Amino acid sequence: LAQGILLKPRLFGQSTCRRKVAAMAAEIKAEQSKKVKKFATKNKTPTRLYSRGILLGYKRSKSNCYATTTLVKIEGVCTKEDARFYIGKRIAYVYKAKKEIRNSKYRVMWGKVSRAHGNSGVVRTKWHKNIPPRAFGAQCR
Repeated sequence: LAQGILLKPRLFGQSTCRRKVAAMAAEIKAEQSKKVKKFATKNKTPTRLYSRGILLGYKRSKSNCYATTTLVKIEGVCTKEDARFYIGKRIAYVYKAKKEIRNSKYRVMWGKVSRAHGNSGVVRTKWHKNIPPRAFGAQCR
């Protein structure tokens, strides 16, 4: 039995039957190796598993500034409906510091997307610690 075909030794000579089975097995192995090679070379470049965003500033009115809420523009989000997908998702601001802690100079501040802000896809975010103003204009994840 090779690939669903039953070869009967009565119809073919014994050696012919063995040759055909061996040939079919070789073809199947060749096809499988081609599939494996295609799959292995498919993803050579690493894929980014987060959306990029830019920290715009604090939520504010003309005279008041609300430092507990930061506005973020997420890349590729242009409408309020698109922004709805990100509500509740976690957001990270990664920055580099001078002092090394736990063998790394990189630090992270974590926050959460709370709601949309306006109609252009900007979102409001709440952070565990308020974002410093020097971070405005920087990228976040």
